Amino acid sequence: MNSQQFNIDTIAHNLANVNTTGFKKVRADFEDLLYQTMRTAGTPATDETVVPTGIQVGLGVRTAATQKIFHQGSLQNTGNQLDLALEGRGFLQLVMEDGSLAYTRDGSLKIDSEGQIVNSNGLLLDPPITIPDSVRLDSITIDKMGRVTGEDIDTLEQVDIGQILTYRFINPAGLLSLGDNLYRTSEASGQAIEGTPSLEGQPKIIQGFLEMSNVKVVDEMVNMITAQRAYEMNSKSIQTSDSMLQTAVTLKR
Repeated sequence: MNSQQFNIDTIAHNLANVNTTGFKKVRADFEDLLYQTMRTAGTPATDETVVPTGIQVGLGVRTAATQKIFHQGSLQNTGNQLDLALEGRGFLQLVMEDGSLAYTRDGSLKIDSEGQIVNSNGLLLDPPITIPDSVRLDSITIDKMGRVTGEDIDTLEQVDIGQILTYRFINPAGLLSLGDNLYRTSEASGQAIEGTPSLEGQPKIIQGFLEMSNVKVVDEMVNMITAQRAYEMNSKSIQTSDSMLQTAVTLKR
């Protein structure tokens, strides 16, 4: 029952984040517990024969792992110059308050009071990019390879502003979730592999779009119904076992 409750909590978490930008659904994995072996398969039955199958009684189930499913989410057109969607496997890199690095697929970027590109919580994009005062904000262009350009107010010429890099991992499912759409590396994920967007397996950057959650509501609702029924059946099994024990205790000669 604890495992089914955990499964329902995981599904509820997915449904709660169905509109979260860049969110990746979580799947709970389960494994059976140890078995009580009452008779081992292959035990001699007679001098010339052996038992073809044994007798083992399972002792239940437990949660084995939770895994992020990094399938591509649908893209939503926003028309905002600083909204970026990543198409393919990879992340943007941000600098945390303590100087450590974090990774995200949430491309809803902003400009702070100093002209620096930051995320919704004010964390700096890394490598840092600063928009000069001489560039018109509505002229900023970010191509699929991460090159940032803009139009100079005085000369009306296109000027280079910076280069956005992307990062991918051998095992993205091994990243640690920090909340706020952020991830941190772990021993399981491996180190970040830096690269230019659209090249060498890095994701393509699409300006003016955001990647939405990859949670499919219908699938999650079906999974929740299945988990609820499994929880009910486990509860019924406990009630039945209790009833059988009560009957055995009240037996009279």
